[in-house]
Amino acid sequence: FIGVFAAVCAVVGCFSLPACAKNTKKELTEYEISVSFDEEKELLRGTATVSFFNSLDNEIGDLKFNLYGNAYRENAAKKPVSDAFKKRAYYAGDSYGSMAIISVDGCQSWNIGGEDENILAVTLAEPVYPDERATITIDYELKLAKINHRTGITERCVNLGNFYPSLCAYSKGGFIECAYYSVGDPFVSECADFKVKIQLPPEYTAATSGKLVFENVISGAKTTEYTLNNARDFAIVLSKSFLVLTEIVDGIEINYYYTTDKKPEASFTAAKDSLKFFNSTFGKYAYPTLSVVQTGFCYGGMEYPALTMISEEQSEGATAYTVVHENAHQWWYAMVGNNQLTDAWQDEGLAEYSAMAFFENNPSYGLTRHGLVNAAKVGYRAFFTVAKQLEGAADTTMQRNLSTYASESEYENVTYNKGLLLFDTLRASIGDDKFNAAIKRYFKNNLFKLASADDLCAAFIFEGVDAEGFFDAFLNGKIII
Repeated sequence: FIGVFAAVCAVVGCFSLPACAKNTKKELTEYEISVSFDEEKELLRGTATVSFFNSLDNEIGDLKFNLYGNAYRENAAKKPVSDAFKKRAYYAGDSYGSMAIISVDGCQSWNIGGEDENILAVTLAEPVYPDERATITIDYELKLAKINHRTGITERCVNLGNFYPSLCAYSKGGFIECAYYSVGDPFVSECADFKVKIQLPPEYTAATSGKLVFENVISGAKTTEYTLNNARDFAIVLSKSFLVLTEIVDGIEINYYYTTDKKPEASFTAAKDSLKFFNSTFGKYAYPTLSVVQTGFCYGGMEYPALTMISEEQSEGATAYTVVHENAHQWWYAMVGNNQLTDAWQDEGLAEYSAMAFFENNPSYGLTRHGLVNAAKVGYRAFFTVAKQLEGAADTTMQRNLSTYASESEYENVTYNKGLLLFDTLRASIGDDKFNAAIKRYFKNNLFKLASADDLCAAFIFEGVDAEGFFDAFLNGKIII
């Protein structure tokens, strides 16, 4: 995610030969999702068959799914946008949506609960033991609000982020239920394999997270199918207005879908250049395609695996920065995940640092390391004055739940600005070689996992850096900036 404040700144056949290597692909939960878009009723009808693979050490008797679409209900306790962004989001006035569960097959029972009707709880017919699977099928309907947001109908596009019941990640304490806070990105999910079929009117073009494997138009209806493996989410944007630029970069098919961009080649260049830079700096991009999509969005942009949303309202000067920041999230969120409910600084701070490093190494864009770091420092001090920091009157802790942030400005200064300052300060103190080696190690060791702050710190410790005290000072608000 990038807000307005930050935007301005083969499976190989083994046969049975003894010498043949075994297939070592890790088994994952699998989604087979089929959806149809009803333009007239502003509705998405869907069926999601989920084959849950138990990779844990204990048996599981129930499953929980996040119903993010229910945040758009008229009577939702937790609104998808704050009052500060309501007018920008609801371009046609108040509008509401919902995610209704029609049926759940393959289970003993199910119910809707959570803090705000945001959780589908499913009791399995039988417990699923380690290294075994349980399969259930969920029929649902997603009513779409008219809103410039992750999920909804915008003026020129249909945004389908979080459009299906999403299996909650599991921790030692059980399933992680994600209440939908308007500040930050309230998502925590494990990687899974996806097969997605979309039925839509033929005049629509679909930009998706997946690789297109089938397309057909019969009797006035278009059907497309996509695959995506080892991904935390799958997102779609539909539009009748898309223009598309396509190129192969480092073996990756990169597409720029745009509607109103007056300088699309410049935005596309930023997407291509940043993909190349991050590939060489952190580790290779893991997916076959990358879709950068200009759409209606009340913030600067939003990240999903293999797809990033870029707001149509971005100024020409801010678009390149937003594209680069959101592409950085393919490394820090998509491929290396973390708990965004409690450690939003981890992916946002690294995405901000990664964007800064890109512009530092690509001077033609006109942004410098000094300028970006200084802007972060000035913005942070304007919000958290030094006096308030010294008096302890400002909460500058970084490991905190999204519910504790009083505003978008507080969130962005703690996660974006302070996050950037954390990584830049660490780099300045230990030198480029150790810093870059540690970041590459962090990426390699935590690819497709949910990484903790300790995992990040461990990568620096491995490089001989006494990093525990440093991270403690930043994360617990001890350092004065």
